Amino acid sequence: MSLYENIFLVRPDVSAAQVETMAKEFSDVIENGGGTVPKTEFWGLKNLAYRIKKNRKAHYVLINIDTPHEALHEMERQMGLHEDVMRHMTIRVDELEEGPSAVMQSKNSRDERRPRRDDRPRDEAPKDAAPAAATEEAPAAEEAPAAEEAPAAEAKGDAE
Repeated sequence: MSLYENIFLVRPDVSAAQVETMAKEFSDVIENGGGTVPKTEFWGLKNLAYRIKKNRKAHYVLINIDTPHEALHEMERQMGLHEDVMRHMTIRVDELEEGPSAVMQSKNSRDERRPRRDDRPRDEAPKDAAPAAATEEAPAAEEAPAAEEAPAAEAKGDAE
């Protein structure tokens, strides 16, 4: 049996659950033909480099396949007939990648590189203590602008 990598693009209006179902259907075609599918990766909804069938985005799915040519041909035939599959490409490889693909590795490193705004640590103080601290600081905050306004008024008088 030969080793292949298959990537297919699905229309953006299809839900992620439907994309997973489609990948499972294509995997079943391979398994019924006597092959195996060691890995399936969902890369998610990504921007396209150029418009394909009036779409600017697509769901990307990678499937690693170990199968005879006949089963692969049947899967590609079904992908071509499926109206939600915009493009598909199958490449014969010498060996299948173990672990996540390069796209998934870059996605993980991007997530580790910078925390998101929602992931920042927040104060662990109870909610009841926060308003009390704010009321103590409020008079000091009210006095500060008054002190800043006086020099500004003197500066205007000097300018005239």
